[in-house]
Amino acid sequence: MNKKLYRYFVEARTHRNLRHDFPQDLAAEFSALGLSAEERMTRRFELLCRAEKPQIQPFEKIVLMRTVKKQPDIFTEAEWADIKAKHYIHELGYVSNLSLDYGRVIGSGLLAVRENADEYGRRVIDAIIDLCDRYKRLAVEQDRRDVVEVLSRVPRYGATNFREALQMFRILHYALWLEGDYHNTVGRFDQYIYPYFKRDMDAGVYTKETALDLLEDFFLSFNKDSDLYVGVQQGDNGQSMVLGGRLEDGSEGFNELSELCLLASRDLKLIDPKINLRVSKATPLEIYEKGTELTKVGLGFPQYSNDDVVIEGLQKLGYDYKDAVNYVVAACWEFIIPNVGNDIANIGAVNFPKLVDEVLRRDLPAGKDWNTLLADVRAAIQTECDRITESIHDVWFVPSPFLDLLRDGKKYNNFGLHGCGIASAADALAAVKEYVYDKQTVTPDRLIHALDTDYADDPELLHLLRYEAPKMGCDDDRADSLGTLILDSFADALEGKKNCLGGIWRAGTGTAMYYLWYSRDLGATADGRHAGEPFGTNFSPNLFTQVPGPLTDIQSFTKQHIERTINGGPLTLEFAAGIFSKEENCRKVAMLVKHFIDRGGHQLQLNAVNLEAMKDAQIHPEAYQHLVVRIWGWSAYFVELDKEFQDHVIARQEYEV
Repeated sequence: MNKKLYRYFVEARTHRNLRHDFPQDLAAEFSALGLSAEERMTRRFELLCRAEKPQIQPFEKIVLMRTVKKQPDIFTEAEWADIKAKHYIHELGYVSNLSLDYGRVIGSGLLAVRENADEYGRRVIDAIIDLCDRYKRLAVEQDRRDVVEVLSRVPRYGATNFREALQMFRILHYALWLEGDYHNTVGRFDQYIYPYFKRDMDAGVYTKETALDLLEDFFLSFNKDSDLYVGVQQGDNGQSMVLGGRLEDGSEGFNELSELCLLASRDLKLIDPKINLRVSKATPLEIYEKGTELTKVGLGFPQYSNDDVVIEGLQKLGYDYKDAVNYVVAACWEFIIPNVGNDIANIGAVNFPKLVDEVLRRDLPAGKDWNTLLADVRAAIQTECDRITESIHDVWFVPSPFLDLLRDGKKYNNFGLHGCGIASAADALAAVKEYVYDKQTVTPDRLIHALDTDYADDPELLHLLRYEAPKMGCDDDRADSLGTLILDSFADALEGKKNCLGGIWRAGTGTAMYYLWYSRDLGATADGRHAGEPFGTNFSPNLFTQVPGPLTDIQSFTKQHIERTINGGPLTLEFAAGIFSKEENCRKVAMLVKHFIDRGGHQLQLNAVNLEAMKDAQIHPEAYQHLVVRIWGWSAYFVELDKEFQDHVIARQEYEV
């Protein structure tokens, strides 16, 4: 590890003192001139590139860092209000959460791309080349001949070696953030960079150790400006890297560079880039063991995705095999397609516990039978999906001239919906089936009164529903089968629907931040959940479920027809950090992950957590600046999170093996 570089950018964060404000109010100026959106974006990019002040530290090899603190908006508040009155604006209105064709542009260079670009594309290319030229002049002044040599080649021309390829990626990625695009993913890094790496390794340019050293410098570049990137919390920035996985010819893509990426991440212990491993039944245990070594250090990744399930599921949704087999992971866990994908994989979410609660409150007092109640749950899911899909139309994004240079069109324009609170909804139905319908020990009136009063005067019923009723996560078919019914109903409700861009709607098992947002305003539910109590994240049990162990958790969450709800959303397992002190336990965790994949699980993320450390970090944050935890699909420094997020992580169950 380059300790000087690490200390400068990560520990001391000295580089942040070099930042400055942008002096102009561009929105008012652009509005007065009546400029088009394309012209505004291009002109802002040009101005920002000019405003950047090149900085090269004597110990860094991969250069470019942000010095302008914040991009000024290109529209006034009044203009945004007018745009929103006419269009559906997703999140911030800027393009996000895509995976671009880095490999093509790294290989060709920007001048080759410029030949077929429009006016705006040519101007943004000229602007970023000019900025890189200023970096090269600074390198000349500092007698950094190595940097001069690299920047004499890229970004104008295609990379010819490993270092040039890494530097070229940094330039492209930097430019995307500077343009205002966000959650810019990394894609299948070990595939498009591998030819440059292998060529240099075969030629003896690097040893494994020196190649790792350069790769770690590159990994550090993801963390230079990440505090400036858009996210719900610091760390939620979408810098997601995918390693391994099936290639188009059916062979395995995990290679020497994949392994070095795992080692670099393990050594640096940084939250970026976020590592995702693509695996399958054919993946040897050795690769799972390498992934577990990364989990051991407590980063909350790698996240695992199962090629056997995901590729088939994407094909069933209409993705061509050559695109489906090349899938990557978006900012968190949604499955997206590089280069030609224009999907909005997180456009909304369905609140399953709320829908179930409404049906129970309506059907139980009316004396409806069990089958009718389930039919009404399916109908409620259909109605809610209809409402959401019909409400989203005329989607509009701010133009992105530079981003458009890095892709070959918009072949897929699909929208993804999260399915939030699956365990809470299934557990509520299972409890009602068990005690209201089958055993008839709880009357509808008693249940509804308890829900209305948040169980205040019925602690016996609270205990029964919270701790003794069937639960997902306990390998109990009474609850797990209802989870299957809910997800099947979700897939059915979206099947055949077209969105306003001509694409389809994808159902998924993720929650994103909705596990907090949706639960805040929902009263007590029949699973024994208190009013306002958070749901489990993504495809996971309730926080209060007394799960016997990780094996039953896996059994519960691999029974569903996940290929039908393949938008993404992992099962999350929390392990006590202390278990990794024993080598045999690392192997056991690797075998557990393999068991999940072999059973047909689609996505899995693991946390190695120290409960006492997290509690102490809330009191003494200064002593835990680099304590990392996994949130819903991204990792963050614990002390930089809002307390609501911290408390949720603390409340999750720690497993032993």
